[in-house]
Amino acid sequence: MINTRFLILPWVGIPHLASHLLGMMVRRISSDWERIYAHEVVFLESFVDPERGFTGTCYRAANWVYLGRTTGRGKDDSTNKANRSLKLVFGYPLRKDFRGALCGIL
Repeated sequence: MINTRFLILPWVGIPHLASHLLGMMVRRISSDWERIYAHEVVFLESFVDPERGFTGTCYRAANWVYLGRTTGRGKDDSTNKANRSLKLVFGYPLRKDFRGALCGIL
């Protein structure tokens, strides 16, 4: 599952809708993923493009952690030069021991 677009248009006047939806997703995504792919998700990440005017406010409001910026090179980089916009990276741990789970020591 990839959250390729998460946009709530300005005329939608429901208070706290974005953080509410993110909270619903956070509570359910690991069990859905485990049911479909037979392994759990322990950490979420999301990318926000500030060049398009987005600042990640809804992620901050939903207690996601700002982790830094991307390098702008993309996943298939072969030139070591930026060829994409720099994105803001946000993360959300789904387990307190997510570091150990990601490293395979648990």
